[in-house]
Amino acid sequence: MSGRRNYEGVAENSDILHRDMLQRMWLIRSFEERVIDLCHRKQLAGLVHVGIGQEGVAVGVATAMGDDDYLYGTHRSHGHFLARGADPNGLMAELAGKDTGCCRGRGGSMHIVEVGRRLMSATGIVGGTIPLALGTALVAREEGNVVAVYFGDGASNTGSFHECLNMASLWKLPVVLVCENNGYAEFTPMSAHTVVSHVSVHGQPYDMASQIVDGNDTLAVLEAARNAVVRARDGGGPTIVECLTYRLRGHYVGDPESYRKADEVDEWRGKDPIRRFTSVLRDRGAVTARDVRRMEESARARVEDAVRFMQESPWPSSASVADFVYA
Repeated sequence: MSGRRNYEGVAENSDILHRDMLQRMWLIRSFEERVIDLCHRKQLAGLVHVGIGQEGVAVGVATAMGDDDYLYGTHRSHGHFLARGADPNGLMAELAGKDTGCCRGRGGSMHIVEVGRRLMSATGIVGGTIPLALGTALVAREEGNVVAVYFGDGASNTGSFHECLNMASLWKLPVVLVCENNGYAEFTPMSAHTVVSHVSVHGQPYDMASQIVDGNDTLAVLEAARNAVVRARDGGGPTIVECLTYRLRGHYVGDPESYRKADEVDEWRGKDPIRRFTSVLRDRGAVTARDVRRMEESARARVEDAVRFMQESPWPSSASVADFVYA
């Protein structure tokens, strides 16, 4: 599948693989930081959510998946899609509403799709892609493939979430349910919207496998996701992988963040997944400081290419206003 690295013959825990993972994390971070800048410059419109601080979950899960597996996102899915090989040009253009965007400018930040890469959908509806993922899993099971679907801790309180857990377990669907538990449902801390200690606990009544993992430990996420993908592909049914992480920016670009204390954010900044993964790779000699600088420079240059592509792209024509609308 285009846009994805071919790992055939590459050891599962090799330095080559892990360096590529770090490069993808830098691409996500660079993309998201530039998106914030463009929003402030009024070059991007609409409500935009970035995943700075959650790159370890996006890359860890994506690396565990096969090229023909399917992925569903959330309202905060730029990183999920980039980790799976989405085209930064098409993604940036989509955020700007340009005709060269991956959805021809119709989807914007929260409704991105790249079916050719099996990036099926993001959504502005909390937990809204989980039922869709189950439908795709019926097809994926016949193909021998797996579906991964992201959701946040807030989605665990929706009725459809529990209905889907029951159905996925009953039918042993090949679904990996990835909870990015960043501690907040929009502006509300988890302790204020549920008495359940961890989202993964919800899998127990449905006899569903589950695992809690440090979402800022990229290799821990990779291992947990691999186990879940293998289980799903082998007919073992669904798994909840709850990744404990944190968004280092607000719920949306421009969020005043009055609901969080500065020392809490600073504490999590010290657990930055890029910094932690870099430290692991440097300690074992897989990368040098110079390597990491080049990764960051390469990522930022790639994002600038995407920005230029977006700025030079045309708007959709008025004659196409009814295109892609079905009745």
